[in-house]
Amino acid sequence: MDNFSFSIFPNENFVDLTMYQYGWEQCEPLHSYGPAVRNHYLFHLVLSGSGTLRSAGPDRVDREYHLTAGSGFLICPGQINTYWADEKDPWKYAWVEFDGIQAKKRLELAGLDLSNPIYRPKNQRLNQQVQQEICYISEHKDSSALHLIGHLYLLLDGLIQASSSRRELRNQSQKGFYIQEAINYIAQNYQRDITVEEIAGVCRLNRTYFGRLFKQMMGYTPQEYLTQFRLSKGVELMRGTDYPITQISQMVGYPNPLHFSKVFKKVYGVSPRAWRSEDSQVVAKEKQK
Repeated sequence: MDNFSFSIFPNENFVDLTMYQYGWEQCEPLHSYGPAVRNHYLFHLVLSGSGTLRSAGPDRVDREYHLTAGSGFLICPGQINTYWADEKDPWKYAWVEFDGIQAKKRLELAGLDLSNPIYRPKNQRLNQQVQQEICYISEHKDSSALHLIGHLYLLLDGLIQASSSRRELRNQSQKGFYIQEAINYIAQNYQRDITVEEIAGVCRLNRTYFGRLFKQMMGYTPQEYLTQFRLSKGVELMRGTDYPITQISQMVGYPNPLHFSKVFKKVYGVSPRAWRSEDSQVVAKEKQK
């Protein structure tokens, strides 16, 4: 009888949220993973048993967290972490690796980030949706990409509703309309050399006010969001195609490949070429688990 399941998400062009890998595992006593660094967000929900997470916060200091059934833990991109199963009561967990320009915001609404990686539900009733959705994803590897992305949204909604560290989002419908207009414009024009002034003009807003509003609503400045959007598209192309880096940089709005490499390394910590190599090695290693 299998004691784990692992699947790689098919290459699809989802930018707001996309998955990379997902599965479940019944670990052996003291089974460990790490120290390791991920390129994307990785969330584990403990289904039974217990174990320990050791991860570094924003101050780069390692902290240990003991987790039992019903709780979960988040690993952020670039974060050094190690986790292992209890010796007497080893955990079984389901997990999903995902990213996208909406990922950080959705996780922060659930109160999960680099400084607070532990998910603890308010009660078991609310946690049922979280467990139901993450198990659904891990057990339906033959479902279509669009179908699984829908369940990723339901999983994140469940996390936001159930998390004991949930953060409230104020209703800002009129402001939200302007931001959505800006997001749509970026999605349709990111390949061109667009500017923040141009985006603000499309929204018919003063550039300074637009920048402040965008930061308030999205957690990024307009330029940071545009950069993240372009790089997310670049990551999709690097992972799903054999296009050379120089061609990919032009396809995502960076005519100068050196500029693309510089911006990419600032965000991901490595060059595009190194990221592509490391990512392919991670995928190959996970397939062998």
